[in-house]
Amino acid sequence: MALIDRVKRILLAPKEEWPVIDAEQANVGSLYTGYILPLAAIGPVASLIGWSVFGMRVPFAGSFRIPFGTGLRMAVVQYILALIGTFVLALIIDALAPTFGGRKNQTQALKVAAYSSTAAWVAGIFAIIPALAMLAILGLYSLYLLYLGLPSLMKSPQDKAVGYAVVVIVSAIGVYLVIGLVASRFYWRPAMGVPGL
Repeated sequence: MALIDRVKRILLAPKEEWPVIDAEQANVGSLYTGYILPLAAIGPVASLIGWSVFGMRVPFAGSFRIPFGTGLRMAVVQYILALIGTFVLALIIDALAPTFGGRKNQTQALKVAAYSSTAAWVAGIFAIIPALAMLAILGLYSLYLLYLGLPSLMKSPQDKAVGYAVVVIVSAIGVYLVIGLVASRFYWRPAMGVPGL
């Protein structure tokens, strides 16, 4: 299935799309190359363009841009951590499956982690205009996609789907906090008193 078609279907008709995803044959390599790698790049590339090329106008201070080399380093780190985070999320989903009456299956867990992250990855496009970056909050729709995908792909009973989703989300928040801390070590901080920032 074409990437754009899958993105549209998972975002606009997730209840119908999860059973289709469940039936598809996939492996870690095909999921990464065909879906995760291109979509996880949206936010980092948009951030690089937004902050290094366009910048942001700050009242009473003028324009603010991140140097391109620094922005590129930040984008690469953000991208690599997104790829790792997706894999770790899949491990969490797989490990928790039996606790909520589901079946362990690493490939299915990676499908859930990847396809449920679609909204968050696509919402990363708003970073191309830094003033609109806060609209990335629309990526929270990924939580709903996760809730729908867990029972379908991990075969957990519907009555345990909410608990399963909540535990996965809380675990994922912990993972992404750690990822954020690691990423922040590579983020640029403006030097005080440097003209032209």
